[in-house]
Amino acid sequence: MSRLSPNRRHNTPARIFAVPVLIALTSLIGLIAALLGDGVLDVVSWVGLAVPLVIIGWAMKRRR
Repeated sequence: MSRLSPNRRHNTPARIFAVPVLIALTSLIGLIAALLGDGVLDVVSWVGLAVPLVIIGWAMKRRR
């Protein structure tokens, strides 16, 4: 039986899914802002939809 590192031993579902849930909420806020209006909401929608893409790109580059 292999030993788990101290960091892996205490991973709870809340810790595992915290970042994906934050990414999903950011995307949802961006999509809702895009549907609701113009002006400031356009900026909110662009940021809300760009942040998850940047995070995913950073994570993919980091794994290589």
